[in-house]
Amino acid sequence: MASFDKIKQQLLSMREDYTQRIEAIEQDTHHKNEPVEKDFAEQATQSENNDVLAALDNEAQLMVMHIDRALARIEQGTYGICKACGKPIPEQRLQAVPYAELCIACADKNH
Repeated sequence: MASFDKIKQQLLSMREDYTQRIEAIEQDTHHKNEPVEKDFAEQATQSENNDVLAALDNEAQLMVMHIDRALARIEQGTYGICKACGKPIPEQRLQAVPYAELCIACADKNH
């Protein structure tokens, strides 16, 4: 089994970044103690901002999930093996997308 220590550290660092992002977004979106804006235009802007923050939060949550699955595959010894075809995922792909579950050929088939 290949050593993926460097990639594991990269994944852990990415996970920390996304976790911090999620916490910051949650602080921004839970401004329940603030008074409701009286101006309708300002209320609309606030609502749009909340929608953007919710989308960013969903994306960050999804990334943490992908990272956690990659870390689990490292621990299980299945990291770097395509989940679809069972062939090794090229090192260049893993460096570019360290949480990749599929080789490029299988990823292309799924899109």
